[in-house]
Amino acid sequence: MSDSTSAGPTKPPVDRRALAKAYTASLTGTSLEWYDFAVYSTAAAVVFPVLFFPESDPLTGALLAFSTYAVGYLSRPIGGIVFGRLGDKVGRKRVLVLTLLIVGIATFLIGVLPTYASIGAVAPVILVLLRFAQGVGVGGEWGGAVLLSSEFGSPRRRGFWASAAQVGPPAGNLLANGVLAFLTLVLTEEQFLGWGWRVAFLLSAVLVAFGLWIRLALEDTPIFRAIEESGDRPQAPIRDVFRYERRGLLAAILSRLAPDILYAMFTVFTLTYGLTQLGMERSEVLTATLVGSAFQLGLIPLAGWVSDLVNRRLLYAAAAVAAAVWPFVFFTMVGGGSQTLFVLGVVVGLGIHSFLYGPQAAFITEQFSPRLRYTGSSLAYTIAGVFGGALAPVIFTALLDATGGWVAPAIYLAVAAALTVVGVLLGRNPHHAEDDEYLERLSVTAGAQA
Repeated sequence: MSDSTSAGPTKPPVDRRALAKAYTASLTGTSLEWYDFAVYSTAAAVVFPVLFFPESDPLTGALLAFSTYAVGYLSRPIGGIVFGRLGDKVGRKRVLVLTLLIVGIATFLIGVLPTYASIGAVAPVILVLLRFAQGVGVGGEWGGAVLLSSEFGSPRRRGFWASAAQVGPPAGNLLANGVLAFLTLVLTEEQFLGWGWRVAFLLSAVLVAFGLWIRLALEDTPIFRAIEESGDRPQAPIRDVFRYERRGLLAAILSRLAPDILYAMFTVFTLTYGLTQLGMERSEVLTATLVGSAFQLGLIPLAGWVSDLVNRRLLYAAAAVAAAVWPFVFFTMVGGGSQTLFVLGVVVGLGIHSFLYGPQAAFITEQFSPRLRYTGSSLAYTIAGVFGGALAPVIFTALLDATGGWVAPAIYLAVAAALTVVGVLLGRNPHHAEDDEYLERLSVTAGAQA
């Protein structure tokens, strides 16, 4: 698993200020995505069954509300196909501006959407359509956000720069939980159901405005500009990925399974397990997730940075093995209901996730040639998301109900981790020479124009 590098460092023709803007733009977009998903999760459990599905019994109403949550995952591959293709054809920046607008506008409209009491059955239909639109936008957002930061930075530091997009989940979750906690503190339950929940959605407009301001001020990435100037833009990027880079696509898809399912275990399943099996208070289990997410804000970029210093595939594989083992330790140690051990266990679980998630963006993009990176990365991200993040909470719940214990969910994660190790073995090491060649062309062109 030795790295494949070319001699001599290559520095992209961009200043540090532009690189910092690219990092911020990448972080902002994914933070908005996960802020939205965290707020939506709460609304789907507490608000939507009452306001949008009132004619259903409570169980059916909850299922219908959560089905609108799943739509956000299932529509992602459409976004990955549409915007991934465009990202390799017309540029990273243009597509990222469009995807941010789609996610932001859809989220804002949910915040002003009339309820069933106002417009009848049209309300839940519009809710599902807006959720679908969010998923489409998110499906095209991640691949471009990763490339925006990583292609402005040195290819030899891709692990760190690409991790900007990966900090979005803990940042978005913390922000969403902070907003919801504040609203719960200052509002009565009647006020929250009446209008308070809308505030959480409407506040996303602030993130959208900031993200657009940053993204519109940036040029496209040096790599894409070099591809464009050399005439190497693909005419049929989806066809080319499936024809020439199938192994990279499979490796990238499998690499996402363990991180997605591990994250679902320690942010969703542990909440259910702590409440129903250990008899803990909701505040106690939520504290564990919040503390773990706070640690991730630093651990994810650290893990990306470490992956630049050591072999990225080896680090990824080691973290996948740890992900398979830790649940067996965690559930054994929390059996007595200790909140301290519960918090510690969740923090360690999310720490392991950080060492998968931090290098993940770099690993996935490195499986594809520069001219097909947006398409390949978006396809891998969205396809794996359906089988990982979308299904994991449902499968965890079904396994817990069927067996009454934690062993089956832990085995499920272990199988996913084994598949991720297979993906890492199928994957390739960084090929810095691919980026170097394009950057050298851009430097020559810039020199000639000067």
